[in-house]
Amino acid sequence: MKHVPMNTVFVDITKDTPINIVKQRISSRGREDKDDALFVADLGDIVHKYKTWKAQLPHVAPFYGKSSLFKCNDDPVVLEVLAQLGTGFDCASKVEIQKILELKVKPERIVYANPCKQNSHIRYAAKKGITKMTFDNEIELHKIKLNHPKAELILRIAPPDDSKSQCQLGMKYGCNLKAVSRLLKVAKQLDLCVIGVSFHVGSGCFDRMAYVTAVALSRTVFDIGESHGYHFDLLDIGGGFPGQKSSKISFEEICDALCPALDEYFPKSMGVHMIAEPGRFFVASAFTLAVNIIAKRAVPRGEGYLGDKELTANDEPSFMYYVNDGVYGSFNCLLYDHAEVKPTLIDDYSSEPNFTSSIWGPTCDGLDCIVEKCFLPELVDGDWIVFRDMGAYTMCAASNFNGMPKPRCHYVIQDLPWHQLNAKKCGSGLLRVVSEMKSGHEILDDPEYHDVCPAIAVIDN
Repeated sequence: MKHVPMNTVFVDITKDTPINIVKQRISSRGREDKDDALFVADLGDIVHKYKTWKAQLPHVAPFYGKSSLFKCNDDPVVLEVLAQLGTGFDCASKVEIQKILELKVKPERIVYANPCKQNSHIRYAAKKGITKMTFDNEIELHKIKLNHPKAELILRIAPPDDSKSQCQLGMKYGCNLKAVSRLLKVAKQLDLCVIGVSFHVGSGCFDRMAYVTAVALSRTVFDIGESHGYHFDLLDIGGGFPGQKSSKISFEEICDALCPALDEYFPKSMGVHMIAEPGRFFVASAFTLAVNIIAKRAVPRGEGYLGDKELTANDEPSFMYYVNDGVYGSFNCLLYDHAEVKPTLIDDYSSEPNFTSSIWGPTCDGLDCIVEKCFLPELVDGDWIVFRDMGAYTMCAASNFNGMPKPRCHYVIQDLPWHQLNAKKCGSGLLRVVSEMKSGHEILDDPEYHDVCPAIAVIDN
């Protein structure tokens, strides 16, 4: 195996799959941390998602959903890859803005997409030349007038219906249609520049018609804007796009309904610039988490963890597995994102019988349950369980509750992006996955991209 040094990291070149990489990492880790949980991040998956986005929504510029990013994924290598691909970023705070500016992203590629902002954060955005920001209430307009009077404002409207989303946002943000005229009147009185409309149908939306209805409503708001002397030229269609194959609806199915709606209500002749805020779309399927079984209990089937009956030879056992990551760590997605996770195994147990099982996190809290009921072969202390599609709303909100460590992350990327790394620009320690290209050249449109060998580069952070 070839080891390539780059700044403070070493890069291994291999043709193995991410699962095999997990196996290698497990067997090669030092004695003290050999059984620690770990992530494998496939950066090539993110590059593929970008290509998919450009193919399905070529006229909608993706602004990585950083306003929900601290719930989604703010891994610095992920941000670097997306910045190199040319995405924009929507941010929710001064700290998030700082992170993106440190990647040398230009201010015009940033939207301050928090409708309720801190005064000092608004002033910081103004100082850094970030002009685009959202609002949904009158008080916010007065704050912006005071702190950033030259801002270009985007009116956040409430989605008509976000009930078919994993996380509903309409209860907190967005003005209803009846309030639009009043808010635009106040904005005009304050001599503020309103340039467009934004909406968010909810995170993890599984109703494609929610986008259609929201687009139609946005056109109504555009028309109301005209009556107040505004000529809007920006539409932000938000996020909610699925990022994994197991989603209730696919990204392509959403686009099949969304694209005709955009063409109908916002034809090219209007000259409207369209952006979106995909978060989970880019990262959900890129991350795989491997956890280690640190303890095990056998209880009579049906008794569960409250059972106090001793297991006898006549009982069919149910197994409780305790692993070294849980809901206070990477599995916080179960609480915050209403996620459903599915355990898989590294080794082949196809010939082994399955038993009713449950999987628990390592903390002392009874809430720390990852999977309440599943069917697994009998495992032993030290075995590994793998969870795929763990890139969204996992590591960002993880804590060290009870002193439990967060998993380290190892990064993988396909062969072509690896060979196009610009090593000269890795001074920050972050890897630039796509080298600087000539203006207008899309690496992903290169036919060679589809013919490269399936080698994978592993980057240790």
